[in-house]
Amino acid sequence: MSNDLHHGSCHCGAVQFEVRAALTPAARCNCSLCRRKGALMSPLFPAAGLTIVQGEDALTLYQFNTHVAKHYFCKHCGIYPFHQTRKDPLQWRVNLGCLDGIDPYSLDAGLSDGASLSTITLEDA
Repeated sequence: MSNDLHHGSCHCGAVQFEVRAALTPAARCNCSLCRRKGALMSPLFPAAGLTIVQGEDALTLYQFNTHVAKHYFCKHCGIYPFHQTRKDPLQWRVNLGCLDGIDPYSLDAGLSDGASLSTITLEDA
């Protein structure tokens, strides 16, 4: 799919954003965080493709392991709308389930091997 402009939000609507990104190939990640949150992610897109329209102050940042990737969550409803990647901090991914009019269950998804990027195991954390 093309890099169309998509509108999205967290569950409660406090965080609203626009993103210019492709929807496929969608991906799931097998790192410890992504396995637990279960989000379907967009392909990589440059940071300039994301605009927070409302609620930047409602976002909270979570970082783990190497503290390079930046995972953002709504501090009100807990939904993860997007993150800055570890492999390339100039690239981002959006949670496809947060985009208006997109059914993430209708998209085929590959697997990103984020687990291989870990330098700390859960037992060490």
